[in-house]
Amino acid sequence: MQHFKAHLHDEAGTCALGASLARALAPGLAIYLHGDLGAGKTALTRALLHAAGYEGTVKSPTYTLSEPYRVQLNGRAVNVIHFDLYRMGSPEEFLDAGFREDFNGDNICIVEWPEKADRVLPPPDLNLFLSVAGDGRDVELQATTALGHSCLERLHFAPNL
Repeated sequence: MQHFKAHLHDEAGTCALGASLARALAPGLAIYLHGDLGAGKTALTRALLHAAGYEGTVKSPTYTLSEPYRVQLNGRAVNVIHFDLYRMGSPEEFLDAGFREDFNGDNICIVEWPEKADRVLPPPDLNLFLSVAGDGRDVELQATTALGHSCLERLHFAPNL
């Protein structure tokens, strides 16, 4: 599968998608989250991290730009690095901070507001688009690489059940 679309009726649906996505993760994934303020990007990431086994507080990295989390995937310790580039002034700030080195075959990188670092970010494996639709959200996932395709193949999600 290279494409997935659904309507999520409420925040519980967004959290359920995050939990389902956690079960489909693999080291090396780069997931770019697109959507306006309040679309649910951080809520989805928080649900994903908790479903992947992280037990602590998951905060938005709006001011720190990145927050690392350690989880176990199939018995292997993996770093999930959550980026929020909303407050970044230029793509060069991303490079100056050394964030590009985090995108490797071992870490999973989840990036909110990737357009703020367009020219310097590596290509994503998955683009995830969230938009407010009434009381819920419309979501679309697009795989752009073989790793992204395999993640979507492992995704078992039935919205709003």
